[in-house]
Amino acid sequence: MRGKEIRLERIINRNTKKTIIVPMDHGVTQGPIEGLIDLGSAVDAVALGGANAVLGHIGLALYGHRRHGPDVGLILHLSASTAIGPDPNEKVLVNTVTHALRMGADAVSMHVNIGADSEARMLGDLGRIAVECQDWGMPLLAMMYPRGRKIADEHAVEHVRLAARVAAELGADLVKTVYTGDPDSFREVTRGCPVPVVVAGGSKTDDRATLGLIEGAMEGGAAGLSIGRNAFQHAAPDRFVRAAAMIVHEGRTVDEAMEVLR
Repeated sequence: MRGKEIRLERIINRNTKKTIIVPMDHGVTQGPIEGLIDLGSAVDAVALGGANAVLGHIGLALYGHRRHGPDVGLILHLSASTAIGPDPNEKVLVNTVTHALRMGADAVSMHVNIGADSEARMLGDLGRIAVECQDWGMPLLAMMYPRGRKIADEHAVEHVRLAARVAAELGADLVKTVYTGDPDSFREVTRGCPVPVVVAGGSKTDDRATLGLIEGAMEGGAAGLSIGRNAFQHAAPDRFVRAAAMIVHEGRTVDEAMEVLR
């Protein structure tokens, strides 16, 4: 088994081939928002619920990951921007593959906004990082969002399937992208992408709506989810992740998962 395959098993359930990733990179984008004031507590809570991996910047590895509590995979994010920058859609590299390896990361991730004014430079970064990941046996998760002046609807299937396919074509091992609204249209995304696709959670919403999104995405061929605020900002993050895991790893329904939250 190659190094990349070994590391992928640390962030993907080897039995179900599905994953629950909780991104916690919001500290760079938005600052110390609710749920991420104490990174260690946030990591412990979602790990207790059964998350397969958490994702964030170097600070997550330094101040939050594996402090105590259940073990959970670590994905280090390599790109960033802030919400108050001149162009929040422009992501720049802030970390390297080799440094992530030295910090014990199980995978790395990058964010690319397809359609943004800086798309060309971000694609160049993605291609270069993908080659480095191949050289080092490091899994790469590409966060691919249709965002830019030509994008009227970020959830339109023609944009989402393009974004996902671009990541696979340039060498990503996993793709994170937005839900297209229903299982049939999302199946167009997953069928057109030769690597596993995980669905993003988006803005904070109510439990049933979030679990419904997860259920629809899984029906549409998703390999899991990458949901942040709906998990770590939940009143009971461990129970929310457990409810999500019932759908992702056990094939249970939203109604069954809701029982955990009640």
